[in-house]
Amino acid sequence: MQALRLHAGPHARRHIEQAGLRPQDVGIVPAAAGGPKGLILGPLDRFIFGEWLLQSEQPVHLIGASIGAWRMATACLGDPRQAFERLEHDYIAQRHDPSPGQSRPTPTQVSQRFAGNLKVFYGGRIEEVLHHPRYRLHIVASRGRHLLARDGRWRTPLGYLGAFASNALHRKALGAWLDRVVFSSDHPQPLPFGTRDFRTHQAPLRSDNFMDALQASCSIPFMLRPVHGIAHAPPGTYWDGGITDYHLHLQYQPAPQSPIVLYPHFQKSVVPGWLDKAWKRRHRASAALDNMLVLAPDPAWVQTLPGARLPDRNDFIRYAHDVPGRMKAWTAATSAAAQLAEEFAHWLQHPDPSRLEPL
Repeated sequence: MQALRLHAGPHARRHIEQAGLRPQDVGIVPAAAGGPKGLILGPLDRFIFGEWLLQSEQPVHLIGASIGAWRMATACLGDPRQAFERLEHDYIAQRHDPSPGQSRPTPTQVSQRFAGNLKVFYGGRIEEVLHHPRYRLHIVASRGRHLLARDGRWRTPLGYLGAFASNALHRKALGAWLDRVVFSSDHPQPLPFGTRDFRTHQAPLRSDNFMDALQASCSIPFMLRPVHGIAHAPPGTYWDGGITDYHLHLQYQPAPQSPIVLYPHFQKSVVPGWLDKAWKRRHRASAALDNMLVLAPDPAWVQTLPGARLPDRNDFIRYAHDVPGRMKAWTAATSAAAQLAEEFAHWLQHPDPSRLEPL
């Protein structure tokens, strides 16, 4: 069964029809939030960053939110293939056992364990990430406003209730509750996307705020605690970057010499924000994605995975009393995903435009 489907914006399709797809054509790589779903992209990450892009020399902007930020930071390490293998292993092996007498761990406990995992993973290697000779890393986080400017037993649920209601009216109304903050390793260079869609702050990504920025980008409300007062950034409380930019539906501005936005993704749709999941009309492509090529698993192929679905963060609950069972299911899914990378490598040798479906 075919595993990989390719979805292209009109400009990307035109480029591939005329010149195929070469590694030097890629100027931007986004990486979505989505928790364990991102595990399915491990083999593609290893091929793209550990083999294919090494055949070119152009600068590439890597933009990530939540697990996507973790993935893109990993791409900046010296041996990306080995680093992605470790990321996959560590993510699958993580466990958040509750303390005695608890039914589940508290957000504070999960945050502390996650912070410890990040320190072990990137310990002694932050400068390696920040000063990659080619890759420009951009970590997306969400900064709370008004009620969400601080975390609290009542403030947080009331604030997100207000955010949900505002977002239901219009995506821009979400800006009354949250800002987008982008931590960039090449600051103060301009961002590789426009920011007229949503209030945006850019901050430098440095060694003394890297861990906080990455933790903030992964801090899912109600599951982890937000991060407070990140150095070199606007003051406030920082939450998961996927809330404002779930799948990074951004106004991309790639360089003319590297016009393709290459997007390994776990689905076809590029959903703007986490609160937009219920609003299907917002899942459609826009002109902002005209240069994008999405690599996504075929839904029929996904049905062949354990549980007939991608790994999901609800698996932490489904397998709460069977951690080895969760690890086995996730390992089987990531092993099967090697087919995605194999099919993409084969297609690159003979880029067939007939395989390209519209976004």
